[in-house]
Amino acid sequence: MEDTYIIAGASVPGLSAPQDLKISGGFIEDFGPSLPREDGIRIIDASGLVLSYGFADLHVHFREPGNPEKESIRSGSLAAARGGYTTVCAMPNINPVPDSPGTLQAELDIIRRDAAIEVLPYCSITMGRKGLEVVDMGALKGSCAAFSDDGSGVQDGAVMLKAMRIAAREGCIIAAHCEDESLLGGGYIHDGRWCAAHGHRGICPESEWKQIERDISLCEESGCRYHVCHISTAKSVELIREAKARGLRISCETAPHYLLLCEDDMQEDGRFKMNPPLRTAQDRDALVEGLRDGTIDAVATDHAPHTAQQKSLGLKGSAMGVTGLETAFPVLYTGLVLTGLISLQRLLQALSEGPRRIFRLAGGLRAGERADLCLIDTGARHVIDSRDFMSKGHSTPFDGMQVQGKIRMTIFNGKTVYDSTKEKTGA
Repeated sequence: MEDTYIIAGASVPGLSAPQDLKISGGFIEDFGPSLPREDGIRIIDASGLVLSYGFADLHVHFREPGNPEKESIRSGSLAAARGGYTTVCAMPNINPVPDSPGTLQAELDIIRRDAAIEVLPYCSITMGRKGLEVVDMGALKGSCAAFSDDGSGVQDGAVMLKAMRIAAREGCIIAAHCEDESLLGGGYIHDGRWCAAHGHRGICPESEWKQIERDISLCEESGCRYHVCHISTAKSVELIREAKARGLRISCETAPHYLLLCEDDMQEDGRFKMNPPLRTAQDRDALVEGLRDGTIDAVATDHAPHTAQQKSLGLKGSAMGVTGLETAFPVLYTGLVLTGLISLQRLLQALSEGPRRIFRLAGGLRAGERADLCLIDTGARHVIDSRDFMSKGHSTPFDGMQVQGKIRMTIFNGKTVYDSTKEKTGA
């Protein structure tokens, strides 16, 4: 009975009594208060800890194949496990772009060989992510989570409408990086007062929400299931809220840095450079409200590692993107839950239940589900130190932040893949 054990006495938000969870053969066998103990069954004492189903991140960049020096499937999945994640969806801006069964297979082979948790690839919307020719979604849909050209928006509305119609017919999800490149003007941080005061070139908020506005119209015309990636503006929240009220099949995500930071937190440092950029305090507050009222379905990290050299060139010269898998829970718990802006239950929904629901991923704290879990110590205080990351990327705007909340254990398919007492994975 080595693969059978009980996690005992954990707290579960929304349930008053401590809960036990029995795992057998990689699946949840039973869940409830005070489960019977049997001789020979190992007990994991989880008293004082919070139990959650494993987090799911709809938006990560693992850089492999193509640039494993930035992040490999192995290093990225280990970082995810350390952050409490048991499922992540890997974006297609890799080399080769997964735009056909042949090019996708290169990524699938590495995932099968090296992943410590479940890694689900995206396929691109267009061939080579060039925005011109829509991929054969029917041939790819069985092997990917969704379709995205993330890293760039599909600029031609006719191409996007064609993609959405195909996606509607094939039962696929379009996950859009919304960015109108005609409005960028060479900008690289938010076009606001900090930008103007420090002599930088700005990215206007219209470059995001104008394309969301276009896509909502196309979604209405096509009937497609449409997911908006990493929203950063108040207008984006408003447009999506209105579209949902009209019954459109729309979902969206934002990232921890947009919920907790704004242009006022900027520093002349590459770790504050990401796309979309940090916006205004008003935008940040609108995103928090969108998370509170359910307009925002999920929090995704947009984990986007680069080499230290690529992030050392200041705001103008550094590559876009920051790491986030190992910091997401503690910074969100500290900045949103402990401050009373949202409940712990809502945060866990946004990290696990929400992403699983909108991408039709299995999972939950109930019998019969795969045993993908994390145990959280909400009282643990520590300081974010990027030098300790399992990720190859060490650039985060949260470096040095004093936080509360720490993942103590992550279990994938019934196996412990992260244990904070050992600071190593078991996969």
